[in-house]
Amino acid sequence: MGGSAAGRGDRRHSNKTGAGTGRRPLPRCPASIMQCFPSLVLALSSLLGALALLQLSLYLRVPSRYGKHEERLCRPRGRLPARCAWFVQELPSFLVPALLLALRSPPRLEPLGCRLLCCLFCWHYFYRTFIYPFFTRGRPFPLQLLFFGTLFCIYNGFLQGYYLIYCAEYPNDWCTDIRFTSGLLLFLLGMGINIHSDLLLRQLRKPGEVTYKIPQGGLFTYVSGANYFGEIVEWFGFAIATWSLPAFAFAFFTLCCIGPRAYHHHRYQNSNCFLECAASCSWNSFCKMPGRGKGAGLESRIKLKCNAMYKKHISLFATG
Repeated sequence: MGGSAAGRGDRRHSNKTGAGTGRRPLPRCPASIMQCFPSLVLALSSLLGALALLQLSLYLRVPSRYGKHEERLCRPRGRLPARCAWFVQELPSFLVPALLLALRSPPRLEPLGCRLLCCLFCWHYFYRTFIYPFFTRGRPFPLQLLFFGTLFCIYNGFLQGYYLIYCAEYPNDWCTDIRFTSGLLLFLLGMGINIHSDLLLRQLRKPGEVTYKIPQGGLFTYVSGANYFGEIVEWFGFAIATWSLPAFAFAFFTLCCIGPRAYHHHRYQNSNCFLECAASCSWNSFCKMPGRGKGAGLESRIKLKCNAMYKKHISLFATG
C-alpha cells in the first residue's frame, strides 16, 4: 500500500512538471512582476539620507527661492500657478505606490499592519494632491524647483511603496505594537497640525491676493512655522510606525528640507515684526524716554512692543 501510494505521488508530480511524459511543463504564474531586493532598498535609503544632508547644507544659510523669499533673491523666469504646481508635484507620490500595488499579484497586502501603513502614506498624498492644491492661495512656483520636486516625489514614492508592498514583513499583531500605536498617534497629530495650519494660512489672504502676512492663532502662537512643524512630526510618526530604514530616511530628509525653511520663516517674521512696530509707533514717543538722547531707546522700545504683540511667539528650530 505504501509503495503504491508513493507511486501515485510520483506520477502526480511527473504530470505537474511534465517530466517523463513527453509533454511541455505548464508555465507557472509569477507571484509578482516585481520582487524584493534588500540591497536596492538600502542603496535608495542611503541616497535619500545623503540628499537630506545636501539640502541642509544648501538652504541653511540661504532659503530656497520660492514664496516670500523671492523678494530678497533673484526671481526665476519660468513659473507656474501654485495650484497647478502643487498638483503636478505631489501626484507621483500618490500614483507610484498605487501602480506598484497594481503590479503585485494578487494586488493585496498582508498583514493588516502593512495595509494600514501603506494607506497612511497614500492618505497624506491624496490630501496633498487632490485637496490642498485647490484651496491654496500661494504665489506662482518656479519651474526649476517644480521639476526637482516632482523627481523627488517619484523617487520617494517608489522607495516607500516598494518597501511596504514588496519587502516589509510585519507580524500579525503589529497593529498592537507600541511602535505602531505611538507612531500612528504622532502621524495623526502631525497631520492635524499641518491641515489646521494650512487653513489658518489660507485665511490670511483674500482670493487673488499673494502678499505675505504673519500668521497668528493655533500653533502659530508658539511656533513660527507651525505647518512645517506638523509635517515633520507627521513623518517621524510614520517612521516609528513603520520602523523601517526608508521611512526614517524620509523623515530625516523632511527635517533637513523644511526645517531650514522654518528657520528662515522665523527670521523673516521677526524682521517684519520689527519694521511693523516701528511704523505703527510715534517717533517722538521713543525720543522722550527719560535719561536718554534722541532716538537712543528706539530699538529696545520696538522690541518691547513686538514682545507684547507676539507674546510667546517662539520657534522650535531657532531663536532668530
